[in-house]
Amino acid sequence: MAHMIWKGAISFGLVHVPVQLYPATKSEKVGFNLLDKRTIDPIGYKQINKRTGKDVTRENIVRGFEYEKDHYVVLSDDEIRSANPESTQTVDILAFVDATDISFLYLDTPYFLTPDRKGEKVYALLREAMTASGKIGVASVVLHNKQHLAALIPLGPMLALNTLRWADEVRGLDEFKVPPEGMKAAGVSAKELDMAKKLIDDMSETWDPMQYHDTFRDDIMALVERKIQAGKTEEVTEVETPHESRKSADILDLSDLLKRSLGRGKGKQAAASRKRAADEDEDQTDSEADEEPAAPARKKARATSTARSRSGSGSSARATSKTTATSRKRRAAA
Repeated sequence: MAHMIWKGAISFGLVHVPVQLYPATKSEKVGFNLLDKRTIDPIGYKQINKRTGKDVTRENIVRGFEYEKDHYVVLSDDEIRSANPESTQTVDILAFVDATDISFLYLDTPYFLTPDRKGEKVYALLREAMTASGKIGVASVVLHNKQHLAALIPLGPMLALNTLRWADEVRGLDEFKVPPEGMKAAGVSAKELDMAKKLIDDMSETWDPMQYHDTFRDDIMALVERKIQAGKTEEVTEVETPHESRKSADILDLSDLLKRSLGRGKGKQAAASRKRAADEDEDQTDSEADEEPAAPARKKARATSTARSRSGSGSSARATSKTTATSRKRRAAA
């Protein structure tokens, strides 16, 4: 069960929706601990005074804002919260906008909001109104002692809060060198565009996040299991140099590249076609193998038939020649 991070209210106009904030994601990444190779003991994280090099205990650690080089203003958590208590307890909706107006580049961290203190009805009312209007809310909220811009988004039965990056946190497009927009300006032909669109169509499918997996994590966990089964949990083993990854063909002609890509077809369709072709080749090979023993007999039969035909033709010719000679003798005698 997720742990609640924050409790407050969604506020817009005179409406207050009491809510609780929960993380919407969980980490499934592979994590490694640093160990002492000699004893396999964990190596801890030490907080030290950078000037003296001495350890600092947790109760002696405070937050400080550096207003000049090496000069700080010390602030406690209570002081930070008291600076603007209203902002630390509310998700203040500043405006409602079309969902498509916010670029995915601005999306940062997602959270879930659930109703609190018998606020189910007003929570549902806000969710249904936003869904019907096709709008999402742009809001201001303070989390972890930091102010955030956020998007309030209806998500099925849930209201989600996705923190956003500020405008100056997203790099401007003019920092990068890219081809100009437009087919003519970019040197793209209509034929190339059609082939690219066809490739996109062939590879298009319904989004299903469950069909994608962290294969790196799966492989690491399989390796860990093998080492456990082999009783080699504390051994660092030598591994063979991995094979070079498959390199793509050095194709400079975009049309050629697209033709080759289209020739492969959609992954599943191409695999099915290859399987069908393999099955057909196997059937044909089996058929030829079944007929092969009869081949010598057919060859012998054809040879016998040819010989008979030649023999018959020769006999007919000799008979015709004999008859002609007899006729000539009779005419001479007469």
